[in-house]
Amino acid sequence: MNKIGFDNEKYLTMQSARIKERIETFGGKLYLEFGGKLFDDYHASRVLPGFKPDSKINMLCQLKDQAEIVIVINAGDIVKNKRRSDLGITYDMEVLRLIDAFRGYGLYVGSVCLTHFEGQPAAVNYQKKLESLGMKVYRHYIIQGYPSNVPLIVSDEGFGQNEYIETTKSLVVITAPGPGSGKMATCLSQLYHEHKRGIKAGYAKYETFPIWNIPLKHPVNLAYEAATADLNDVNMIDPFHLEAYGETTINYNRDVEIFPVLSAIFQHIMGECPYKSPTDMGVNMAGYGIIDDEAVSEASKQEIIRRYYNAMNEKRMGDTGDEQVLKIELLMKQAGITTEDRPVVSAAMIKAEATGGPATAIELPDGRIITGKTSELLGASSAMLLNALKALAGIDDEAKLISPTTIGPISDLKINHLGNRNPRLHTDEILIALSICAGEDEMAAKAMEQLHKLRGCEVHSSVILSPVDKNVFRKLGVNLTCEPEYENKKLYHK
Repeated sequence: MNKIGFDNEKYLTMQSARIKERIETFGGKLYLEFGGKLFDDYHASRVLPGFKPDSKINMLCQLKDQAEIVIVINAGDIVKNKRRSDLGITYDMEVLRLIDAFRGYGLYVGSVCLTHFEGQPAAVNYQKKLESLGMKVYRHYIIQGYPSNVPLIVSDEGFGQNEYIETTKSLVVITAPGPGSGKMATCLSQLYHEHKRGIKAGYAKYETFPIWNIPLKHPVNLAYEAATADLNDVNMIDPFHLEAYGETTINYNRDVEIFPVLSAIFQHIMGECPYKSPTDMGVNMAGYGIIDDEAVSEASKQEIIRRYYNAMNEKRMGDTGDEQVLKIELLMKQAGITTEDRPVVSAAMIKAEATGGPATAIELPDGRIITGKTSELLGASSAMLLNALKALAGIDDEAKLISPTTIGPISDLKINHLGNRNPRLHTDEILIALSICAGEDEMAAKAMEQLHKLRGCEVHSSVILSPVDKNVFRKLGVNLTCEPEYENKKLYHK
């Protein structure tokens, strides 16, 4: 399993200090574009073992007296019911979840901004809903020629037509439910309005990846490219930083491509551009938190393989084409890895071939690999889960944690009363059955106590799992991959 390769406390200290320094640079007010996930950043925790998924929000909590949050959402995404793939909820619902989550940490959410607003009925209704919940809502509009027509953009007909977002804190964090929401344009619009009002304010960007002060082809940065293969992001050396300072730093194509335009916009708003390169705009200190390069490199290589399987699954399900898969295959070659470098893959496939049915394998924290096969009453993932808990608890492999007399009635309920065709228990059902048995059975109770040890474990299935099983593994914190094959040849898969 992964060794610790990242000093989270050092990172938090350096990151908050860096942001405070940038606030002072601009005279006391900073619009900070927050890229990536503020909550539950599991990608970062996987490629930087030691990075805690809630690190960024905890860092922000250190600045809570100075900070307020503005959440932006593209009105077009509301119309399209765009969803977060990891949570399965629409962007408009994600905004509500984010507001609750920020408030749960004691952070002030000042307002929501609807970007790309064109009077869409769905967006108008959403604004009414937010306002009925007590939220301030502002509208920003599409500017023709954005971002290249700088004279129009920086005028009363450009940024000037956007509603001015009233803020009260020195640090204004601009975040969103996902990419393409208009975070940067919102920040620039606010700078325009602030300077028209004679208020000194600046802009900075906080993106964890790519990490600017490690090599271009470092596995951590390659893993970022794999994670954003669907966005066509490409890491590259920042040519503006190299020319200005003679230093090699890493950025990604979109920021490098847009920088000349951003520089011109800054000049129109502020009289001069405060930055000489895209790297200058960033405040990310994650690179300084790496304490074991070998550990983060190995963890990142494993992430690339996981991303490859995810892309293959999406292709099999018809959700993406060949481009995403081909890009990650190229990244695997650059990292010098294959699927054989993921031990649970061969273990699951060998078990499936031996049993003639679906199989699942898990790598435990001590390196042991435990498998599960499909049986009359248990799916392969459920069997693997029970076997893993027995192994962790030191319980004999032949021991029955759940009596067949307990499983039988559940299967009967599914088939004869709930209309299911598959009598085998899913992982959620087996865990409920185990928890019931734990009330009276010492072995079952001992097995239940091991559940927390599964977090961070690697799992591979020989077939694409059901959404139910995927969701259970996600909640348990295991890193799941699946072969891009269904258990049967049906066209419809629930």
